[in-house]
Amino acid sequence: MTQHLAALNLPTAEAVAARAARTPGWWRDAVIYQVYPRSFADADGDGMGDLKGIRSRLLYLRDLGVDAVWLSPFYSSPQADAGYDVADYRVVDPMFGDLDDARELITDAHRLGLRVIVDIVPNHASDQHVWFRQALREGPGSPLRSRFHFRPGLGAEGELPPNDWESIFGGPAWTRTANPDGAPGEWYLHLFAPQQPDFNWDSEAVKDEFHTVLRFWLDLGADGFRIDVAHGLVKAAGLPDLGIHDQLRLLGNDVLPFFDQDGVHEIYRDWRRILDEYGTDPDTRRIAVAEAWTPTVERTALYLRRDELQQAFNFQYLGTAWAAEPLRAVIDASLDSMRPVGAPATWVLSNHDVVRHLTRFGGGDREQDLRRARAATLLMLALPGSAYVYQGEELGLPEVRDLSDAVRQDPAFRRARGTDAEGQEGMRDGCRVPLPWSGQSAPYGFNSTDGGPSWLPQPAEWAKLSVEAQSGDGSSTLELYRRALAVRRAHPALGAGDAVDWLDAPEGVISFRRSTSDGVFVCTANTTAAPVTIPTPGQLLLGSTEAVPAQAGPQTVLPADSTVWWSC
Repeated sequence: MTQHLAALNLPTAEAVAARAARTPGWWRDAVIYQVYPRSFADADGDGMGDLKGIRSRLLYLRDLGVDAVWLSPFYSSPQADAGYDVADYRVVDPMFGDLDDARELITDAHRLGLRVIVDIVPNHASDQHVWFRQALREGPGSPLRSRFHFRPGLGAEGELPPNDWESIFGGPAWTRTANPDGAPGEWYLHLFAPQQPDFNWDSEAVKDEFHTVLRFWLDLGADGFRIDVAHGLVKAAGLPDLGIHDQLRLLGNDVLPFFDQDGVHEIYRDWRRILDEYGTDPDTRRIAVAEAWTPTVERTALYLRRDELQQAFNFQYLGTAWAAEPLRAVIDASLDSMRPVGAPATWVLSNHDVVRHLTRFGGGDREQDLRRARAATLLMLALPGSAYVYQGEELGLPEVRDLSDAVRQDPAFRRARGTDAEGQEGMRDGCRVPLPWSGQSAPYGFNSTDGGPSWLPQPAEWAKLSVEAQSGDGSSTLELYRRALAVRRAHPALGAGDAVDWLDAPEGVISFRRSTSDGVFVCTANTTAAPVTIPTPGQLLLGSTEAVPAQAGPQTVLPADSTVWWSC
């Protein structure tokens, strides 16, 4: 199916430029590729990915056709949670390189036309952060303790946590400290691992610190930030009990006293003013993207009002099953909620925290799993707005489910002892296994030197999924992504927008049209397990499977679990 693109008379460069002029703001239709630095490419052979490794593969990303790269944390960290426990926000951890490596990576990316978004972690720090260590040394009453959530315990001897909040990683959200004299002391709040104490955003010192951190990376050339746990910074006054257990099951369903509090919006209005200091030209604007788990897409939209952030992850879409009716419902809800605030919808299928969508949508049959993943990708890339691609999905990588307990490093797994932690079953490591680049045996070119194995073991069958093995193979998933991103960039009806026109379709099929004065595009997706016949809507552009006929007649048979793009 990917071969048909070569015969298509694609729009001219002038038409593409005209489309960009109609929808100013590079982030409105950007395809942003998430790099998980540990697992992307290893330049020094120690088995751990690094910044030089990423820099060495920027041409691959440019040629893939993405617009920007989002880097998960590479700051100084004890790595209790793979870098999301930051000890110093202005220092690169030695395992990833140094500040010069970061500067050179950003410079090279810009030279290739790629923007760089860096992760920022404002909800919590590492317990090795200088502020927290000093607060522990100084004991109760230290002014530094006001920068975190320290509280006396309940019970006769203060032996009980201050409230009933639970950690996202399992167990209580509080850990008791020892006073400088060794006696049991106060408790501190950590919504994640005990090594990740939450900042208190009522503290002016915390606000000022992050002002300087933002400017530090913007001055270095970063094009924006992905804000980790953007919904968690503000806690309800008094830290009230929730009153129930199994609180993780409420995530994404209710406004909780520790998540999605209205006070976060003043913080982001403040941050927006800093971003605007660096220019408001739509082509060069610095942006911020919220990782905000909210109960509804309407509440997500509140983060994107015109004086706040530019994008937020669409977790409602990510969590939707591969089925026509719920997909159509979440697409409508997403577009309807973004339109009033003038923000682009975002679409994402996988990231470093969830089971890869190839496995999540599938039933364990490799061929069916891959068909569904490819079909879901073309559907996602056809929708109006911005799309996120997680490293390795373009290779059709599945979740690695058979990692031994001995090699797993996810604190959610260790803390919950392998039980269900936020629906992950302790398996976040399974989506973080390093990429296969070339060769017939592990580490498949992940190490650019003759170093040892990668930090997580790669499956033997990944030799067939490497970049080298798939490049030039017109039927491969990698080439499908390359062609799809090329069509998405070239076709005037794709990319930015805020609406779709739904077309009549058989049960289990999604069909919509997108139109501009320069062209009309139709996407059809068959989410069922059986072929479906539809009227042929136009000239075949691209399909997720080779089973769609290249020269369709008045009617076209859509194979099971497939998506097709048409130009009309």
